[in-house]
Amino acid sequence: MPDRLDRRLRKIRRRLRRKNGLEVRADRKNDSILLTGEVGNWDEKVTSGYTAAGHGFRGVINDIRVRGLTEPEMTLPSFSDDHLEGREFDVVVIGGGVIGCTVARELSRKDISIAILEKEYDLAMQASGRNDGMIHPGFAASPGTKMAAYNARGNRLYTALAEELDFEIKRPGSIILFDSIWKNLLIPVFRRRCRQNGVDGEYRRLSSREVVEMEPSVTERQRGGFLLPSAGIVSPYKVTIALAENAVQNGAELFLKTAVTGMETRDGRVFRLRTNRGMIRCRAVVNAAGVWADTVAGMAGDRFFSIHGRKGTDAILDRECTDHQNHILGMPTLLGRSKNHSKGGGVVPCIEGNILLGPTAQEVPDREDYTTDSLVFNDLLKQLALNRNLNRAQIINYYSGIRAANWEEDFIIEPSRKLGNLIHAAAIQSPGLASAPAIGEDVARMTLDALQKAGMEIRDRKGFEPVRRGIPSVKNLPGDERTALIRKDPEYGEIICRCEEISRGEVRDAI
Repeated sequence: MPDRLDRRLRKIRRRLRRKNGLEVRADRKNDSILLTGEVGNWDEKVTSGYTAAGHGFRGVINDIRVRGLTEPEMTLPSFSDDHLEGREFDVVVIGGGVIGCTVARELSRKDISIAILEKEYDLAMQASGRNDGMIHPGFAASPGTKMAAYNARGNRLYTALAEELDFEIKRPGSIILFDSIWKNLLIPVFRRRCRQNGVDGEYRRLSSREVVEMEPSVTERQRGGFLLPSAGIVSPYKVTIALAENAVQNGAELFLKTAVTGMETRDGRVFRLRTNRGMIRCRAVVNAAGVWADTVAGMAGDRFFSIHGRKGTDAILDRECTDHQNHILGMPTLLGRSKNHSKGGGVVPCIEGNILLGPTAQEVPDREDYTTDSLVFNDLLKQLALNRNLNRAQIINYYSGIRAANWEEDFIIEPSRKLGNLIHAAAIQSPGLASAPAIGEDVARMTLDALQKAGMEIRDRKGFEPVRRGIPSVKNLPGDERTALIRKDPEYGEIICRCEEISRGEVRDAI
């Protein structure tokens, strides 16, 4: 008799046939859905992926071809050497984004050897350095998902993490603005979702008058709102660097411009990694490869999902706007994610004092396409209307990032079911930054479990140092402290960038 998944597979096939005729085929690949065939354009491939999702399968592998389109492959470092040939590590973390660096930092609490491999020339070069820096409160994710659980817990952990690693965090809170009076009827639903997701803080309804009292420049279209006080902001790349530096401080090794290009398995375990810098032996592997996590999984013969790039563009406003807004503001059209699987963007204050607009959301075939265009930019301008004191003349720059989305729209945080020493931390899109501290704890635990099951004895690292001191910000120091610092080291008194007041000493320290 056909099992439950077979019945659901027939349902998926019927839906795909209605949308694409006979051009797309759906088959079971273990507990996942494999899509093959050919369609006429990228949007049809995207639609097919979402049609196959949400039916109880472990994942969707979307291998549909698009006529006339070659999807770009992962860019690799332009050089090779034998620097890592023959090296051996207890754990290799693939990916130097905020997730990989958080995992490495958690693992460094134990007396094991750790390598972080990052294919770019620096950390946080992709999604971890190309987002709005918002620490989401945990409201937007659907209850019961991994996103919801990790978001709220990660948000909670950031306060202590910032203190230990010496990076700045602020919690201005966010306000969901209503554009019609009837949306106030959703307040009981909002409160229930907050309880289900474990959102912190005294979240509450705001009347239209209260919104104006808190945000005098808010749009006149607002008809009240909902306050989420635990929402925070950080500098995402500074967080990533702080995590990596503390991991290295505790014995981890970081290798930049180092890409994994293949894996060798033996007896149900990853045995060696092939890189552009030589072959590495390992006892465990963490797949935190961002938009290329499915490619890495495929190298190990464990590809049960696929990643598709979702581009988001943000605009940066001049720091003169600092006093024009106190909270994070958004006016989503509906509860939850919109039809383009985005939270809808908004207006976000930054740690540095600027204000960000965005992000947008656009499905793209190139996972490293960081271009911007005028049509998307026009979408960003619509968000300016949330604050009457903001205008397009204040925009000083804009940039794009790519979210690592899967078709099921949820995080993949789990050990491989095929290989005993491979752990996946994949499909970490928004709210990945907010969730990172919690994800790091769990992935580290899974990794240590894999080592112990293989017979390795795990001990705490003697002298583990959780505290990392960052580079002093001369601009933000009180006058007497700044004077004392410059007397001790005159390079802090030589300003290299006058707009941002960056000293030679800070540039030196960063290098």
